[in-house]
Amino acid sequence: MPHLSQLYQDVPETCWPIVYSPRYNITFLGLEKLHPFDAGKWGKVICFLKEEKLLSDCMLVEAQEASDEDLLVVHTRRYLNELKWSFAVATITEIPPVIFLPNFLVQRKVLRPLRTQTGGTIMAGKLAVERGWAINVGGGFHHCSSDRGGGFCAYADITLAIKFLFERVEGIAKATIVDLDAHQGNGHERDFMDDKRVYIMDVYNRHIYPGDSFAKQAIHRKVELEWGTEDDEYLSRVERNLQKALKESTPDVVVYNAGTDILEGDRLGGLAITPQGVVKRDELVFRIVRGHQVPILMVTSGGYQKCTARIIADSILNLHNLGLIGPEAQSVSSQSSDTPLLSSQVS
Repeated sequence: MPHLSQLYQDVPETCWPIVYSPRYNITFLGLEKLHPFDAGKWGKVICFLKEEKLLSDCMLVEAQEASDEDLLVVHTRRYLNELKWSFAVATITEIPPVIFLPNFLVQRKVLRPLRTQTGGTIMAGKLAVERGWAINVGGGFHHCSSDRGGGFCAYADITLAIKFLFERVEGIAKATIVDLDAHQGNGHERDFMDDKRVYIMDVYNRHIYPGDSFAKQAIHRKVELEWGTEDDEYLSRVERNLQKALKESTPDVVVYNAGTDILEGDRLGGLAITPQGVVKRDELVFRIVRGHQVPILMVTSGGYQKCTARIIADSILNLHNLGLIGPEAQSVSSQSSDTPLLSSQVS
């Protein structure tokens, strides 16, 4: 019997399935500035969406912090105990001065925001199935697996969201992960290595972190990119491979890891996708997945430039303007999976 969890509470119909909490944002004596990640980007996305009059506070779903019982659905007790040591958290978040902070402060100022984002992903999974789509304006910690963290990822939110759905939602027996962050998603790959219920498509720069050859064995559709890959090649390969992925395995839900570290100028991603290319990519994924009548959960994952929040907001606005999300977007008319969505095709 699944444990009682506050993360699967009912949400009023007046709320859009967009999950967020001000507690997502990490601020502590400026230490967050020592990491290239913009630790306040999630709040900036919401501010932009409010300025554009798309959302108000009452329309958002308030994310709740994942409890230890929630986390133990995937994580080992030993790993959660490791996070009680500031050294371990400093290594995972790649902020060395965290080593010298008392762990109660590390829990409150660093790990609690990440646990809240993790709770947000789990909540958004339920909403995606109920409403046809959901967005967690955070999460996407795809380098963390059940017993190890890394790359600023302390909790395996993608794995948790899928395991919660398998355990708690009738009719959800197969899932597809579409990981379009610039980095390989080795965390969920390790977690689902031998799980035939989960199909993984991963598109990433082959030359950068983490280079996890063991985890690559779990990828069903692997698209390895070269340095400086640009819009036309990138979008064409994403479209073609996503169409094939949905033919090879018909999922009950898609988890879309929508990292913006593919942007030109992102020194950690090493690709050269324009802001317009990122917006088009998200549109393409939503149009294809929703055209197959499959619920989609989007998480925002990596993105290390100050312009990232604006681009995520622009992408969400574009999805709404096209009718791919919003209160009327419960279902989208099916488009033939053989119909190309892009004008230029690269083999």
